[in-house]
Amino acid sequence: MKTKLSVLSAAMLAATLTIMPQISQAAIPQSVEGQTLPSLAPMLERTTPAVVSVAVTGTQVSKQRVPDVFRYFFGPNAPQEQVQERPFRGLGSGVILDAEKGYIVTNNHVIDGADDIQVGLHDGREVKAKLIGTDSESDIALLQIEAKNLVAIKTSDSDELRVGDFAVAIGNPFGLGQTVTSGIVSALGRSGLGIEMLENFIQTDAAINSGNSGGALVNLNGELIGINTAIVAPGGGNVGIGFAIPANMVKNLVSQIAEHGEVRRGVLGISGRDLDSQLAQGFGLDTQHGGFVNEVTAGSAAEKAGIKAGDIIVSVDGRAIKSFQELRAKVATMGAGAKVELGIIRDGDKRTVKVTLGEASQTSEKAAGAVHPMLQGASLENSSKGIEITDVAKGSPAAMSGLQKGDVIVGINRSAIKDLKSLKAQLKDQEGAVALKILRDKSMLYLVLR
Repeated sequence: MKTKLSVLSAAMLAATLTIMPQISQAAIPQSVEGQTLPSLAPMLERTTPAVVSVAVTGTQVSKQRVPDVFRYFFGPNAPQEQVQERPFRGLGSGVILDAEKGYIVTNNHVIDGADDIQVGLHDGREVKAKLIGTDSESDIALLQIEAKNLVAIKTSDSDELRVGDFAVAIGNPFGLGQTVTSGIVSALGRSGLGIEMLENFIQTDAAINSGNSGGALVNLNGELIGINTAIVAPGGGNVGIGFAIPANMVKNLVSQIAEHGEVRRGVLGISGRDLDSQLAQGFGLDTQHGGFVNEVTAGSAAEKAGIKAGDIIVSVDGRAIKSFQELRAKVATMGAGAKVELGIIRDGDKRTVKVTLGEASQTSEKAAGAVHPMLQGASLENSSKGIEITDVAKGSPAAMSGLQKGDVIVGINRSAIKDLKSLKAQLKDQEGAVALKILRDKSMLYLVLR
């Protein structure tokens, strides 16, 4: 989905289209024997203004370790790695969710690493976009633009989808401009594909190609049912197997990013596997869909709710689930603190339990690098005192900045900070060097990030 048609190829295509001889074709009649022919045009006229194109530019940075023999010749001060920068351009699609606030949802992989994001509106306007936040595990990003007369898309309850429902994909394939294709919902709850960390995809045969990423998958009412994300393309083009992130997952993720600037992932505190025919037979069950609980973490939300190892979770808020991966994706995108009703089978009996989800630890090294380049290599976690450095990779920018495992960031310059959200907000508008106020072994010190 990340591949795109080059500028040269697009120009050649346009020239080819221009010089091709025109072929006379009979117009399709508006009606036959007095009956009006069905058309998607009225729905699309309402819906397509909410779908935008997304063009990005940036610099791709690659690092390669310098062989020891070179460091031997050039001495102990020789660099440990070579850094190469290569400019890139990318194209994708996006969907306007809130016209008043200018919120646009797209895929994280569309804008990942971008220095500049330009949104092309349906009426021809081009507007610079601001990145509000991303969630790489689900491949969602939230942008914001300032523009008048925007049109937002209506969203549906994607849990009501059925295989066989009609679906229409709208996007910007190969940079050609807005394009519409149609098909049906081919499957639901697709997971285990290795495309994203959290997978609960809608599968469709509506044609999706490179550049459609971040575009809309809608029903015949023009309501958003999913965000187009990936395709199976053995030959590089559409073969009728495309995947979209369900609208309900998108709404949950976007609301968290809009409120907190990040996703505060919900966790149950269990490990498990898909329920298969052998397990079902062993437990005397007449179903082969659900998530089998192998282990429950002590002190977790699941333990507090009374979930036990050996339980089989078969529904979330009254909606049946097919696999443990689907359960994981739904729970993880609901957000910390969300109240969930789980249907379980224990000893052959069906029952429901109510769970208040816990919060996943935000410790990723990639997330730290997104906050500030000189924090890359540090694992960050909110604590009662501030932001704790739980680990620092050797030789990383964070290590070179002087950060150590166990440090707690409590302020920036003269401003106090209490969590990752406030750290991001403080660093967002800072230019040049900033001073981090650090609590280390009951002592305060400042480290300068440049």
